Amino acid sequence: MAMTRARAHVLAVDFAACDGHGLCAELLPELIGSDEWGYPVLRDSTVPPDLLAHARRAVAACPVMALRLSRVPAPAPDQLPSRTSWRR
Repeated sequence: MAMTRARAHVLAVDFAACDGHGLCAELLPELIGSDEWGYPVLRDSTVPPDLLAHARRAVAACPVMALRLSRVPAPAPDQLPSRTSWRR
């Protein structure tokens, strides 16, 4: 029996396409804020399972299709950074 690694859903913004409508921040405030011009600021790009439906709705509602939702392989537990890996 082969084990498959879980896949994470991540958000990304195509800033070249984004017009700063701010709809994504209204629909998914848990993960997306907006700057003073209305452009999205991702608070966290990884979408937790309980917000996946909301993330899909925000992606679908983007008037210029600048918000993307992708699936990427989740890192193996031994590939996660340790608490001290960033310290010297």
